[in-house]
Amino acid sequence: MTDNTTTTLGIGFYSASDAARLLSIPARNVRRWLGGYEYSHQGKTLRMEPLWQPQLPHHDDRIELGFRDLIELRFVQAFIEAGLGLKTIRHCLDYAKTCVDDMRPFSTRRFRTDGKTIFLESANSSGDDSLLDLKEKQYTIKAVIDRTFKDLDVDNDAVSRWRPYHGKSSIIIDPELVFGQPTTAIYNVPTVALSQAVKAEGSERAVARLFEVPLSVVKDAVAFEESLAA
Repeated sequence: MTDNTTTTLGIGFYSASDAARLLSIPARNVRRWLGGYEYSHQGKTLRMEPLWQPQLPHHDDRIELGFRDLIELRFVQAFIEAGLGLKTIRHCLDYAKTCVDDMRPFSTRRFRTDGKTIFLESANSSGDDSLLDLKEKQYTIKAVIDRTFKDLDVDNDAVSRWRPYHGKSSIIIDPELVFGQPTTAIYNVPTVALSQAVKAEGSERAVARLFEVPLSVVKDAVAFEESLAA
């Protein structure tokens, strides 16, 4: 299976807190899903393994993610919000890794076109009756996949860019730029820099002149950062 753990260049860099902030989910979920966790059952301590190994190695027990990890987590959260259980998602993820031949299958071109089929095939192959309700949710699954890919750009068979502010092209998250932090398309000024400059200058128009960025882009950057803070 293909993987990107051999290099840290051009794959983005996010702490668990960064990912939680961008995805609007608890940081605890990020740590549990990608770090695994232990739990007690009938007096025994059991371990739940990570959904997958992050692109970046752990440092001092801190989870550090790449861009593809971020997008996979976005899909996991979208499926959970659609009513699928984590056990079901885990089983589909494992099955999809084989089908797509990628350790991060949800963020691939193949999953964009065949995701619903992969979910249903994973249910049929499992023999687990608890997964059979996927057949009833197949239209929901397709809707989630279509909606989640709507603001993603795909190149070379995998997601390469995310347009996180209502799908607008002005703000992008691209692992090739500023370590994958939110930035402005074309001008490549981080959104946090524009937002902080507006607070310091007290004027979006002044910041637009200062950074030589269109006023509309400055407004989008400020609004985007405010949405993350909220």
